[in-house]
Amino acid sequence: MAEKQYLFDKPRNVKILLGALFCSIALLVIIDYFITKHPEFYWEEYPSFYGVYGFVACVVLVLVAKYILRPIVKRREDYYD
Repeated sequence: MAEKQYLFDKPRNVKILLGALFCSIALLVIIDYFITKHPEFYWEEYPSFYGVYGFVACVVLVLVAKYILRPIVKRREDYYD
């Protein structure tokens, strides 16, 4: 019996998906230059500010969870013995 093939088992499909992702990101960055903004603060005028801000915030959240919160809530390996 042949093993079931899924959509992303083929490298060609993964390349197509990544190509579409990068093209959509590039398109959104280009569109960002043509959208009229009404910023409240001067740093909001920078192109792709919110994308960079979101990425940095996500990285900070992961690092805080890994290095600060995990040691607080982590139990020893033999805790339930």
